[in-house]
Amino acid sequence: MKRNILYILLFSSLLESACQKDFLNKNPTDAYSNGSLWSSQSDASAALNGCYAGWESDYNIIYLDAVSDNSYSQFYWDNYQHLGNGTANPSDLNTASRWDYTTIQKCNWFLANIDRVTMADKLKAQYKGEARFLRAYQYFIMSQLYGDVPLVIKSLTPAEAATVTRTPAADVRKFVTDELAAIATDLPASYSGSDVGRVTQGAALSLKARMELYDKKYADCIADCKKIMGLGYTLFPSYQDLFRIANKNNSEVILDIQYKANDQPNGDMGIMPSSSFGGWSSLSPTQSLVDAYEMTNGKTINDPASGYSENDPYSNRDPRLSASIVYPGLKYEGKYYNSIEANAPDYYNGNNNSPTGYIEKKFTSNLSDFTDIWNTGMNTIVIRYAEVLLTYAEAQIESGIMDNSVYSALDAIRTRAGMPVVDRNVYNSLDKLRTLVRRERRVELALEGLRWFDVQRWQIGPAVRSGVVYGTRLGTVDAATGKLTLTGEHIKVETRSFNAGRDYLWPIPQKERDLNKSLPQNAGY
Repeated sequence: MKRNILYILLFSSLLESACQKDFLNKNPTDAYSNGSLWSSQSDASAALNGCYAGWESDYNIIYLDAVSDNSYSQFYWDNYQHLGNGTANPSDLNTASRWDYTTIQKCNWFLANIDRVTMADKLKAQYKGEARFLRAYQYFIMSQLYGDVPLVIKSLTPAEAATVTRTPAADVRKFVTDELAAIATDLPASYSGSDVGRVTQGAALSLKARMELYDKKYADCIADCKKIMGLGYTLFPSYQDLFRIANKNNSEVILDIQYKANDQPNGDMGIMPSSSFGGWSSLSPTQSLVDAYEMTNGKTINDPASGYSENDPYSNRDPRLSASIVYPGLKYEGKYYNSIEANAPDYYNGNNNSPTGYIEKKFTSNLSDFTDIWNTGMNTIVIRYAEVLLTYAEAQIESGIMDNSVYSALDAIRTRAGMPVVDRNVYNSLDKLRTLVRRERRVELALEGLRWFDVQRWQIGPAVRSGVVYGTRLGTVDAATGKLTLTGEHIKVETRSFNAGRDYLWPIPQKERDLNKSLPQNAGY
């Protein structure tokens, strides 16, 4: 997308000063007046680019799995640990991380002024569609995490901003799906050149289908998935290479956050590796996630016929395990990873090492891809085609349909990863298929920030996010061969609690309620 020097110098400070998180009412104040700003198409383009700046962050996406049973955030100052273990309160810094009207205000301001620009109607409609999508996305996120949130679609006066109330989540979500339906046909199916990364028709339909699945509007979801399937997206041939920087903006990517080293870098790749690889191990995959991966024969590890061995737990597993997670004995960056011996540099209780003994690999499968892991051009995928296929399969199953299209969607995902097709003799009922598609969602989309939404909408929090969080077993790793010898117990990382009457929603940040006395708190906080 065109985030050029003109935009950075001319509009960034203007838009940012206009859109502080705690103020919904301010108009831009800068040497460049609102009157002179909207004089040309290039002005409108630069202002729209300002709406894109910061619309989503790789940080919030990759950390969101730590709120689920997939991952553990070891540093409380990263603002996700308390949300993951059930101890968050309204005064925590972390509760403010997604209550954010900055992008919404930018888009409201853009939409209030764009009609002042003389430009082609079709392009103007596209620009409006992009801004409306970015605004709708924020309302999707906030309504998903907080429930009722103020629905603000225009600039407010100071008095209005101080008294705005929370809109019922159902109304917010209807607004979002209506917006996405309205703008889809105004958006291109694809872009080229420097416009690659802008919001497409596929992005609008995919976010709409995601919301419809979450809200149990299965018929609408299926219809939108079919539209997306006709837009030309395909699964990238290699699951592991799908997430490499050399393959960004590939045929599977529907929506992502664009980054460029030095200019607008993604600075979070370094949080994943452990200390001997120059990283911090800020996020650590859990044993629960590792156990979710099937054996290569398509059987789960708790099936007596699977061939699984507790003393050799990583052999003959779904290839997505080794593509997503570095486990003890796996060769990574030229050496066999060892987090289970006290004298090893990556030992699990060492500084900047993983407390679970596992580190994230999905986005850093080849550290040599990056000159500097803290300054990369690695894009962050927000929506990809595999999710759409899984969404379609789940919506069909929940509609009582288990036809060949459901199996075909799952087969495509599994065979791309190197797994066998779905065994029709085993998965021969809606209940069994439901179990399968839920597991496929977990392992296929692991560490991509979607697991918490699944836990939330399936209402499985007490079952999966309470009790002890475990890591790998202890033992030894042969430095020359990688041979694994496990002799100890599983690492105990933390004990979590889950209050089903409270923890499916995050607390409204106290600082927001201090500013606006009309914002009631979510139940239990």
